Amino acid sequence: MTLTETLQTDNGLKLIPAIPLRQIRAVYDEQTIRVYQAYSDSIADAALAQGTFAPPFKMTRMTWIKPSFLWMMYRAGWGFKDPSQARILAIDISRAGFAWALANSCPSHPDQPLNQETWQHLKQAKPVRIQWDPERDLQLNPLPHRSIQIGLGGIAVDLYVNQWLQNITDITPQAQAIFALVQQGEVAKAQAMLPSELPYPFTECIPLGDKT
Repeated sequence: MTLTETLQTDNGLKLIPAIPLRQIRAVYDEQTIRVYQAYSDSIADAALAQGTFAPPFKMTRMTWIKPSFLWMMYRAGWGFKDPSQARILAIDISRAGFAWALANSCPSHPDQPLNQETWQHLKQAKPVRIQWDPERDLQLNPLPHRSIQIGLGGIAVDLYVNQWLQNITDITPQAQAIFALVQQGEVAKAQAMLPSELPYPFTECIPLGDKT
């Protein structure tokens, strides 16, 4: 589903395509795509020192990655919401790994009625969960379109940590500088500091998994 917007031009009003209801938008280049996570000081410090995730990061837990910077800010409250999410990390992973994650995913919630046995079988066969949640603006208000969250479990966590991950950057200072501008009413300056997230070229079917 694609929404439309009204644009004022010299020749009057016209309708133009707006952001689709579900679309992956991210910072990426030919080799990598950037995702975001928020962690405690101990996990962030270990990851930055090792160049990948290391204890106290737990390989046995599902870990959620988010290509949307503002959705990460909503989830972590700009790093002020909870000590367990005080550090905002930008993680560059291989596009091949990202494609593998999407191809080996199922929705976090059934997108159609399924009996319990069928649903359990599907979850066991797919180590990745997909969820679409409302994107956020600079005030963290919900927008009409949705952003993807990707939950990695089982073998996907091992691949993420040991193969896909290319670089980790602590962007907590930048995130909190943007938040300070928002608080001061300097919305245009805050907007200019946001990462430039472009539509990501991925054409395979991706599960819906909307969180209502």
